[in-house]
Amino acid sequence: MKVKKSRMEALKMLISSMELGSQEEVLQALEKEGFKLTQATLSRDLKQLKVAKAASMNGKYVYVLPNDTMYKRFTRPRTAAEMLQTSGFLSISFSGNLGVIKTRPGYASSIAYNIDNSDSPDILGTIAGDDTIFIVIKEGVSPENVVTELKPVIGDISLAAE
Repeated sequence: MKVKKSRMEALKMLISSMELGSQEEVLQALEKEGFKLTQATLSRDLKQLKVAKAASMNGKYVYVLPNDTMYKRFTRPRTAAEMLQTSGFLSISFSGNLGVIKTRPGYASSIAYNIDNSDSPDILGTIAGDDTIFIVIKEGVSPENVVTELKPVIGDISLAAE
């Protein structure tokens, strides 16, 4: 199951960072990342991710993820392996007893899940979108304490410059 999860993450990264117009192109891109699979398996993966085709800026029809406006295309795409090296965390900021964590597209849900399961005594809960997490913090807890509690969960976390 670990292989499928890695493959699905790589597939999301490839679709969000490249203009892939056919399953053959997707299969070739996945193979470059070390994933050798059949067209049937790719079809099932695309269906599971609810991937669709839409016109790109140049009029070519390419694969897109749901709510593709949230997925930013990069001019120099990194390999999926490079993208999987980091946690997906981008920044955290606070207002009162609320925190907002920004992530790379597609990472918020898994990071929020890990926060919720960390049993942090100062975090009451999270709500995750595609690239944003709201965290509710107990009254009177400092942002610095929250960041300290999140280090084991997120790793490369630091307080955003105000």
